Amino acid sequence: MAIGRLKCQCFVRNTFEPVDSAVITITRRSVEGQVIDTKDVQLTTDSSGLSEVIEIETPPREYSETPSDRVPYSLCDLRVQRQGFEDIIINGCQVYPDRTAYQICRFRNSTSTRQSELINILPNTLVGNYPSKIPEDPNKILPPPTSGVVLQKPVVPEFIVVHDGTPNNTSGNNYTVDFKEYVKNVASSEIFPTWPDNTIRANVFCIVSFALNRVYTEWYRAKGKPFQITNSTAYDQAFNYGRNIFDNISAIVDEIFSTYIRRPGKKQPLFTQYCDGKNVSCPGWLTQWGSKYLGDQGKTPFEILKSFYGNDIELVTAEKVEGIPSSYPGYILTIGSSGVPVRQLQEYLNTISNNYPLIPKVAVDGVYNKQTAESVDIFQSIFSLPRTGDVDYATWYQISAIYVGVSKIAELRSEPVEEEEHYRYDKYLGIELPSYFYE
Repeated sequence: MAIGRLKCQCFVRNTFEPVDSAVITITRRSVEGQVIDTKDVQLTTDSSGLSEVIEIETPPREYSETPSDRVPYSLCDLRVQRQGFEDIIINGCQVYPDRTAYQICRFRNSTSTRQSELINILPNTLVGNYPSKIPEDPNKILPPPTSGVVLQKPVVPEFIVVHDGTPNNTSGNNYTVDFKEYVKNVASSEIFPTWPDNTIRANVFCIVSFALNRVYTEWYRAKGKPFQITNSTAYDQAFNYGRNIFDNISAIVDEIFSTYIRRPGKKQPLFTQYCDGKNVSCPGWLTQWGSKYLGDQGKTPFEILKSFYGNDIELVTAEKVEGIPSSYPGYILTIGSSGVPVRQLQEYLNTISNNYPLIPKVAVDGVYNKQTAESVDIFQSIFSLPRTGDVDYATWYQISAIYVGVSKIAELRSEPVEEEEHYRYDKYLGIELPSYFYE
């Protein structure tokens, strides 16, 4: 047996407000559903909503090195409880060897009609029985410019709306998800986190490009659907609401979430269809197992992509990330840096520290000193980023996202939310969001 790790972090639903003193009861079970340990483990969250990290026995790493019928991860069931909130029951949290599984828990306020929220984490698509992807023409016909739908150029949306089910299944939920969290969820559902980093990067580029193509071409909205993508592997990409993600996948997505693949001279992101390469053959598409073997050989992410999609591709980073108050300045902020970006960073950190008191407040003077580096380092530790004390691309956008989230908390506390503001996202997407989004 090998060892993996598990940690949890708890927030209030639809905000980044941390929930402390939440009690997490962990029960290990087998793939067949049998309880393995006779004694449960209990964790409690701190002021940042974080639990301690615990070790979990896992299958050996070689189970994920080649295709087989053996499940390469251990399973844990979690019950997450905090007074004033609904319980959260999570079945099937996956823990791999040599990796940290990161389970985010989003509490809803307790009501008289609901007692708990149930989340069932489905098997990884390389292990489970999922329908094969239905081939589509990668060259999408865009709606006419007069429709006012098509963007001038691809942008990374703040949120993506994911339909639970096939496109014509009207009974499934529509989940409004932060775009980065969507990509992390899909990658954690579609590939193994034990694979080489270059393989994971190549697959993340595909996941991002596929999703941005759906958003840019308004593929489902143009058909009158109230969502932008589905979680059906026959049509789109696997997405499992509420599932856990993994430390290395999360770090890679934070680095490259706004970079996509395209053909030279084309505006739209390449519609990067792919398959597993074991149960399904898909010439001209990326195969997940094939990308794994190329990563084993030391191929770069771009070399891996070219081996499947051809040499006539390029990687492009979107100029705009929606919902972020200021774009990345284009260089790493470190001790000795100064100017407007540093001042903005210091303002963001001080606002965040109101909800995360472990982060020390700093002087807003536009000078990146040791105190600013210490504040950044603690932020990185709380939000599972590499602890460098420097602000790179990934850290800038995570600080910006948390700043926006905690600013919204302050707005909600200081004054009632007008109905017009309630529907801010509705107006952006042109749809009505499900009622739970506003709870």
